[in-house]
Amino acid sequence: MKQHVARKRFGQNFLVDRAVIDAIVRTIDPLPGDTMVEIGPGLAALTEPLIAAREALLDPLPGPRKPLQVVELDRDLAARLKKRFGADRLTVHEADALSFDFAGLAAGAASLRIVGNLPYNISTPLLFHLLEIADRVIDQHFMLQKEVVARMVAEPGSSDFGRLSVMLQVRYAMESMFDVPPTAFDPPPKVTSAIVRMIPLPQSALTIVDLPRFQRIVTTAFGQRRKMLRKTLEAHAEAMEAVGIAPTARAEEVATETWVALANYGVR
Repeated sequence: MKQHVARKRFGQNFLVDRAVIDAIVRTIDPLPGDTMVEIGPGLAALTEPLIAAREALLDPLPGPRKPLQVVELDRDLAARLKKRFGADRLTVHEADALSFDFAGLAAGAASLRIVGNLPYNISTPLLFHLLEIADRVIDQHFMLQKEVVARMVAEPGSSDFGRLSVMLQVRYAMESMFDVPPTAFDPPPKVTSAIVRMIPLPQSALTIVDLPRFQRIVTTAFGQRRKMLRKTLEAHAEAMEAVGIAPTARAEEVATETWVALANYGVR
């Protein structure tokens, strides 16, 4: 089969380090009965060992085997995957992950396990797209740029704590698992990567009454993060006082649960 050349427009960097691949599969811990979806399978570096790990457990575990689902935008790679794996082992969805209906793959509430080496050029919008189906997800394991993962898991008061931190932490418990060096890829990217685990929180954990209002407040506050909140959120001065936000505080100093309380204040 003709060698595939990485395409910059798709943000393709293919994982080739076997030790790293094995570590990722162990971290995910796939089971045959999982409804598992891989985003951007590429040359199947992770796809093949995921399938193998699931099949290795078939004998001791009861129940039917579910094929691994993959979402691949590149038509050439999608065709390769279909040719390489039978339909009983792999279902290929030739689609853009940014608009793909992941909820349609869920057998019910909280049934999806989503994994992938996400293209860095679409990682943030893709994470926000997946937010919409968090109630259908068991867990997510992604490889992302290390700087993005640092922002995702950052604590209040850190320079990494920002809009992305708040918007994801309100819905997920997240953990940075381990780093992946550029040498693990072909071609090697210019940045270090990291594996992040994301587990949806119960919807009752941080209830947002008016999601668009919450998004507007957080976006406004972090849009001018160096300014004191008394200036950026002047219209919300009463609410800030009520939920205990000092007028001299800056956006990065306010915890996620306090942002929720601020957005919920006075909303019925």
